[in-house]
Amino acid sequence: MTVSERNILNVICYGIVVVWVYYIAWYSVRIFLFDRFVIPTESMDPTLLPGDCIIVDKTIFGARLYEKFDFNKEGGELVCRRTRGERRIMPNDIVVFNYPYHNDKINFVVNNVYTKRCIGTPGDTVRITDGVFRNSNFPDTIGLLHLQKKLAAIPDSMFHPRQLGAIPRTRHVPWTIKNLGPLYLPRKGDFMKLTAKEGQIYKTILEWETAKSISIDWDNNKVFADSKPLDRHTFRHGYYFMCGDNVAGSEDSRYWGLVPEEYIVGVVTYIAYSLDPSTGKYRKDRFFERLAQ
Repeated sequence: MTVSERNILNVICYGIVVVWVYYIAWYSVRIFLFDRFVIPTESMDPTLLPGDCIIVDKTIFGARLYEKFDFNKEGGELVCRRTRGERRIMPNDIVVFNYPYHNDKINFVVNNVYTKRCIGTPGDTVRITDGVFRNSNFPDTIGLLHLQKKLAAIPDSMFHPRQLGAIPRTRHVPWTIKNLGPLYLPRKGDFMKLTAKEGQIYKTILEWETAKSISIDWDNNKVFADSKPLDRHTFRHGYYFMCGDNVAGSEDSRYWGLVPEEYIVGVVTYIAYSLDPSTGKYRKDRFFERLAQ
């Protein structure tokens, strides 16, 4: 091999090493520190707008480390552990998480993520009263109060029943997106006695945690798992209640239920940039804008 050929080979090897180091460093940052996502809808308007590229800080709550990588587009089991974070998720945090509900059950789809505001955390009791969010352990205002009051002022007759009705969507628990709860958010290890009401409210969660089919006998106030009585349950996961700031136009926990703790990706801290999808132009006033925590 000539000197010239050896030099070319050295340059190629060096380039390959640089690319691999850059690749590993980039993905290490995304796994352990920060990631970015683009907002596709108006559910968090006006806090976040369609086209906003948000920065998600994984150090606040801790980064997820997957232990299984056989991801299925139809949904599957999430097996992971979490690095130690700076603090827990708190009400009013804006959070990115994997949407938990597919085919009427909780399962994990790796790239199906939502961004919402945290209304309640494990151990909290949340309610919505005349459109306004309340949290038993958080006395301050949660979310955008003026939009919550604006929603409350809209007559119920203006809503389609499916749009007004909220979880658990039964005449026995007639909650709406304007008036909901009180709803307790289970913590991992919480023990709960189950009546028909609790069975209905937590039905999807119970089916996920027990891997059994849950049925409700309202006449006898009983809950059954695979046709066997289930009168108590110890929760295996912690759960969060998430809602969009645009309360009149957001699909969120009011409609589909609670978010398991393992499904949380991280906390939104910045808008890196914003590209208006209708004009294709950058919104210059939103470059590297910090979100209040």
